[in-house]
Amino acid sequence: MQAKNDSLRAKIKVLRGELAKGKLTAEELSKAQEDVKQLRYFVTKYTADIEELRKENVSLATERDTLKTNLTTVSAKATDLEKQNRDLNTKVQVASAIKVGAASVVGYKVKKNGKESDETKAKNVNKLKINFTVASNAVATKGSHDIFIRIIDPIGNLITTNDSGTFNADSRDLQYTYKTSIDYKDDGANYTVDWMYAEPFQKGTYTVLLYADGYTMGKTSVTFK
Repeated sequence: MQAKNDSLRAKIKVLRGELAKGKLTAEELSKAQEDVKQLRYFVTKYTADIEELRKENVSLATERDTLKTNLTTVSAKATDLEKQNRDLNTKVQVASAIKVGAASVVGYKVKKNGKESDETKAKNVNKLKINFTVASNAVATKGSHDIFIRIIDPIGNLITTNDSGTFNADSRDLQYTYKTSIDYKDDGANYTVDWMYAEPFQKGTYTVLLYADGYTMGKTSVTFK
């Protein structure tokens, strides 16, 4: 447009010069006037086009800013939904973890002939029977569940053996005393875990903690004289 505008000005300047000298014929003057008219038309048209483009640019800039705002809003909502989904998954995991309904632990003396009898004197105990039921849970998975057992002696130490390993529960890595599994059917069944210990039991209270599905399942205790 600038080139057309400069051309128009140059043309007018030349015409003025020729007119001043009286050298233009009627035909040349007519043609020159038509050329000027055409140039003015183009300048006017280009000016209008540029104004239209400017308006479109402003509109596009506004639309761009709106899209940026919408994108930020959508991104924030997506992040919020993702967090809600994680929270929901955590709640589902917690809700589906099996829990102890009732639990007890009894000390036993196992004789060389294999016969056993319940015992409360520490020096005679060489076996624990851990009895428990699982609370009804409609959302818990029916089938095999690993059970991790931690047994704490009267002075607060975790009892471990060569077979002891680690597991994760309540967002912590823990060491277990004994590991087993149960077949959960949500039918109120009683479960019993037998645990033999080669070392002598001490007088005092032993605490038994049970874990399953990544969470604390329950606990019980027994006291020996």
